[in-house]
Amino acid sequence: MATASADVFVYKGTDKKGNKVEGEISGASSALVKAQLVKKGINAKSVRKKAKPLFSNAKKITPQDVAIFTRQMATMMKAGLPLVQSFEIVADGLENPSMKDLVLKIRDDVAAGGGFANALAKHPRYFDDLFCNLVDSGEQSGALETMLDRIATYKEKTEAIKAKIKKALTYPIAVVVVALIVTGILLVKVVPQFAETFSSFGANLPAFTLFVLNISEVVQELWLIILVCIVAGVFVFREATLRSEAFAAAVDRAMLKLPIVGDIVYQSIVARFARTLSTTFAAGVPLIDALQSVAGATGNSVYEKATNKVREEVATGIQLNASLKATGLFPTMLIQMTAIGEESGALDEMLDKVAEFYEDAVDNLVDSLTSLLEPMIMSVLGVLVGGLMIAMYLPIFQMGQVV
Repeated sequence: MATASADVFVYKGTDKKGNKVEGEISGASSALVKAQLVKKGINAKSVRKKAKPLFSNAKKITPQDVAIFTRQMATMMKAGLPLVQSFEIVADGLENPSMKDLVLKIRDDVAAGGGFANALAKHPRYFDDLFCNLVDSGEQSGALETMLDRIATYKEKTEAIKAKIKKALTYPIAVVVVALIVTGILLVKVVPQFAETFSSFGANLPAFTLFVLNISEVVQELWLIILVCIVAGVFVFREATLRSEAFAAAVDRAMLKLPIVGDIVYQSIVARFARTLSTTFAAGVPLIDALQSVAGATGNSVYEKATNKVREEVATGIQLNASLKATGLFPTMLIQMTAIGEESGALDEMLDKVAEFYEDAVDNLVDSLTSLLEPMIMSVLGVLVGGLMIAMYLPIFQMGQVV
């Protein structure tokens, strides 16, 4: 049975010579820590658990860190190294201190007699049920190194797709946000200076200039309220997505209908579906259980519901390809390749080919989107910033023509 994860304890006491000593030591409980100190010849006067800082500077563990850990463990296991020694070697090479601590905790649990899958299950924040079930399957079949290699490939492919989509969406959003900030600064700080100058003209201002001046006055008076509303809107949207299944489902449906972006989301869902089902089925997981894991991995409530419906139909004896076709959500290529795989007994290989096809399709769509967005972003910047400048200089141009 695996021991609890080690905590850090602070101790004070005396050594064999009576000298005062203090320090830190890790252990599962204060009693075990005291026993360790006695072995070291230290008479502990006080042992207390070290308080965790309110604001931790620890580096966050990312899915990419987990993917790298999995790949390195697969490499070590293939080289014939013992499991516990593999943990130690991998931990030494990790740059993220938080990930290193996590790996050492898993090592301690495994060394204490617990299984690899059980040790991973203690950290559900980083290792989901799919990950743990696949590792458990590898342990039970005696092919842990092969299973770790498959999991590593799965994690690398899925994270690569996520990174591509994030890159495609983050760039334009960041540019638009910066443009809005610059526009706000111009309306609050620059436009009022022009307004004071125009007040001495004694002539009618162009309609466009008056329009911008009115917007500037509104922003100057209500900028704090506008800022609070934007922040509150983002917060409410995030909380509603997390807490309301109906709202989250509506957002997922809306994402699929967006021009261009919706196509990328759709292709990535199909790629994840095929990749996850291929990995789990190749690991020897029964199809019905594999579909349960796939449902959560799609990342979209519409396709999660559809996959659960497919699972129910497959459990009654209906073929997988027929169930997929009945949903009306999956592409023809996936359905046909699934049918071929079921007939030939090579379902995992066919699904793997489908996953590769749609992963490449996502790459191409993201590249196209990036190329398309660049001129659109420049147009937005031109309209916002250039429009303000034109509005401010129109009266000056008119005065020059009169003179």
